[in-house]
Amino acid sequence: MTTVDSGLDSAPSAVEGERLMAPRPTRTARRPRRKGGFTPYALLTPALIVLALIVGWPLIQLIVTSFQEFGRAQVFGAAPDWVWFENYADVLTDPVFHAVLVRSLAFAAACVVTTMLIGTLVALMMTRLPRFFRLLLSIGMLLAWAMPALTATVVWGWMFDTAYGVVNHVLVNWFGLEEFVQHSWLIDPLSFFFVAGLIIVWGAVPFVAFTLYAGLTQVPDEVLEAAQLDGAGGFKRFRLIVFPFLKPIFLIVTILQVIWDLRVFTQVFALQDIGGIRALTSTLGVYIYQTSIAGGDFGHGGAIAVITAILLMSISIFYIRHLAKEEEL
Repeated sequence: MTTVDSGLDSAPSAVEGERLMAPRPTRTARRPRRKGGFTPYALLTPALIVLALIVGWPLIQLIVTSFQEFGRAQVFGAAPDWVWFENYADVLTDPVFHAVLVRSLAFAAACVVTTMLIGTLVALMMTRLPRFFRLLLSIGMLLAWAMPALTATVVWGWMFDTAYGVVNHVLVNWFGLEEFVQHSWLIDPLSFFFVAGLIIVWGAVPFVAFTLYAGLTQVPDEVLEAAQLDGAGGFKRFRLIVFPFLKPIFLIVTILQVIWDLRVFTQVFALQDIGGIRALTSTLGVYIYQTSIAGGDFGHGGAIAVITAILLMSISIFYIRHLAKEEEL
């Protein structure tokens, strides 16, 4: 009887031991496939084809032209000569291009810093304004944002006009600054870029203000109230709570402003027509136009355009990588 009992007891223990063993990994434990299959790619295909035709083909033509000696004769049918990297060597060793590049980077940096500072202050002010005044300010910024760049430049050019400009009139008659009688704002390069920067910042502040205001509405009020009860001032609350909370928005908006201000064209070109000196005030976009379209040297103009595109693509890649990291988090 004892032997039979031990035999009966050992069978269930073996079964329980098998149940306690970890199951072997099977092929069914794969990562689940994304929903939709190939449907998203099929929906994106028409847009990608249109984008390739509109952007891709001209970009290829630009790169090909940058490796050729392409002038006015080639525009009318003459065969271009291949010079390969000679155009790039000429551009990169040209002191005029270096001056234009440094001027463009400095001008873009000044515009971006000023735009971000004023846009942040306006967004913070919108959180404190009553509803009526916030609506009035929003309408005014929308009108400034919707105005075409050329129209805004012409209007600001009239305001800074030498003989009839309202700016000179106010400075002379209201503040008694006689040195501004018949003052030309566009002859001097420094004051020229002051006017151009004013126009660009005036048109860019609404985008920054609206974007940051939308982010400020998502900051938890209880956290700000707790910090205020702990004795933190307004600047300290912004530095320790608001800015870390909105850091991704600040980074994205700043990168977009850098890209837009580096490729600015209309404001600078229109102000040069009003009274600026082209040789001392050209930025990258205007310099490309002057070299290729106005000067007829499409080979060197294409090389400058490709270098500018590489610079902008580098900033765009940084922007895309940041977005990818944010999605992973």
